[in-house]
Amino acid sequence: MARINGFVGRRNLLKLMGVGGASLAATTTVMHNSWGTQPAVAQAANIKEKPKPVSPDDALKTLLEGNQRFIKEKSQDPNQSRLRLQEVATAQYPFASILGCADSRVPAEIVFDQGLGDLFVVRLAGNVVSPTATGSLEFATSVLGSQLIIVLGHERCGAVQAALKSDLLPGRIGTFVEDIKPALNGINSQSKESVNEAVVANVRYQVQLLRESSSILTQLIQDGKLKIVGGRYDLDTGEVTLVT
Repeated sequence: MARINGFVGRRNLLKLMGVGGASLAATTTVMHNSWGTQPAVAQAANIKEKPKPVSPDDALKTLLEGNQRFIKEKSQDPNQSRLRLQEVATAQYPFASILGCADSRVPAEIVFDQGLGDLFVVRLAGNVVSPTATGSLEFATSVLGSQLIIVLGHERCGAVQAALKSDLLPGRIGTFVEDIKPALNGINSQSKESVNEAVVANVRYQVQLLRESSSILTQLIQDGKLKIVGGRYDLDTGEVTLVT
């Protein structure tokens, strides 16, 4: 399979997925930016050349530095200008990917002080590794070139608490709860620290599952082009702490 900068080429991956050029073109629309009437795609001349991939360690360092700015109320709000909007209108090269909880209090771009096109974010309740989430992250890494994935859990996660209680839940709510339960073996649900312990245990479990469930991600890790780590977000302070 042809590769670009060590990654699977977009065209080759689309062929594997069975996506033809006609169907791809049918999903493409011309967007107008909110600052004027000129189509963003007409700004192609302003788009920068494809950046060199950021190393996994540098990507992690950038995110942690951004988080420190956030918690110290010194956010720079980078890459949120009109020019940036036009730059990423026709192409994206996120330097990192986040598998985070869908909780409304943990918006990745804000807590890591990043902007448009910087992060590829997948959010599900309980930050669980589902087939859809895995496929999305495979695309982010093998096609778009992201070299870091952070599985980001958070303090007092409701999905984790539900998994600890093992109560019957209506509708499809129980689906993600079942995906968390294997991570909680050995945790005393009656302990005062049980929820926080369970949050960390779930992050570590999902990290391991993600590393082992995808041949694409496994190969990128072996090639030194990808790192998958786990983090815990503190709702009270806004700080992200690595737990793997």
